[in-house]
Amino acid sequence: MTAGSRGDVAPFTGLGHALVRAGHEVTLVTHERFEPLVAGSGVGFHPLPVDPRAELESERGRGLHHSASGPGKLLRAVRLARAVVGELTDDLLAAAHSADALLAAAPLAPLAHTIAEGLSLPSLGLHLQPIAATREFAPPMLGGGSWGALANRLAGHGVELAVDRVFAPVLPSVRARLGLPAKGPRSCRRGPVLHGFSPLMVPRPRDWRPGLDITGYWWPYDTDRQLPSVLREFLDAGPPPVFVGLGSATVPDPHRLSGEIVRALRLAGLRGVIQRGWAGLAADGDDILTVDEVPHSLLFPETAAVVHHCGAGTTAAGVRAGVPAVPVPIQFDEGFWAERLVTAGVAPRTVPLRHLTAEALATALTQATGEPRYTARARELGTRVRAEDGSGRAVEAVARLA
Repeated sequence: MTAGSRGDVAPFTGLGHALVRAGHEVTLVTHERFEPLVAGSGVGFHPLPVDPRAELESERGRGLHHSASGPGKLLRAVRLARAVVGELTDDLLAAAHSADALLAAAPLAPLAHTIAEGLSLPSLGLHLQPIAATREFAPPMLGGGSWGALANRLAGHGVELAVDRVFAPVLPSVRARLGLPAKGPRSCRRGPVLHGFSPLMVPRPRDWRPGLDITGYWWPYDTDRQLPSVLREFLDAGPPPVFVGLGSATVPDPHRLSGEIVRALRLAGLRGVIQRGWAGLAADGDDILTVDEVPHSLLFPETAAVVHHCGAGTTAAGVRAGVPAVPVPIQFDEGFWAERLVTAGVAPRTVPLRHLTAEALATALTQATGEPRYTARARELGTRVRAEDGSGRAVEAVARLA
């Protein structure tokens, strides 16, 4: 069970496929718009209402564009999620009634674990970010960094309380429907949780409780086995281009931003593949190609560098490909992952979207593609990450759960 944008869904298609290969019957429960992601994987699908893109483009969703990352933006996101979570409840309950176990991604964890409790089903948390409070870094949802050991941990608990507010309107009625005594959602935090990212990017915090484990990345199941012909022709027609994409992020002025990106690429003397994404980026020219969704696993290894918003999934794909990055974080955990890429030595600097100019992006691109240390470090890290078996470790955990 998961909810959110494409990056909150895609890794579970690959993990689900691995579980199917291990003999399990698997159903992915998420927004209806993501059903094509499981095509051919053997994973079943149970659709949820609410279109996340439509919500982000709605009047209440557009309010997120105009605020910087931090507690204020998190509270705006909490209000948005709180307004729609009740629409998901009936379908989550319906899906769970035919299950033997529930695997709950972080965006739905309190609700999913409550349903599992009510139906006497074993459950397992599957998180794509380090959610639990720790002294070692500030909460990723607040942009990462470190505010000092005590402040980091207190802020982490503050984020937990903010998440509780999302589910506060629906949990009492769900518990009553399931015949459970009334109690708060914090009980869902006692169970086992697997984290689908590499310990090379985020070592396990020393102060985490037992049961919080890091497995390595869970790679999406790619329904496409080759790149579109027009993209293949563009790649073959010149030196490796730079990929530029903002994934499921939305921006207030796509035309202006697209122009800055094109100017940056040309200032740096680089060709570019621009992914339209939910931001609506687009550009034309012999040295620029605009594409829609393409498998990152096929495209990224053929690029000189990737410029991206640092969502957890795109960050993982860039690391896996072994190419340098230019992080352009926008909100929430993207600042955290951008910082991790710089710390890992595969990115020269962060260029936050609100400060992006053609000149700033061109300078970072020139460093990322022109200084051999970034390419060498990216290749080394990519080799090590590809050797991890995150899905295999998760399959073992599910077998123990069952």
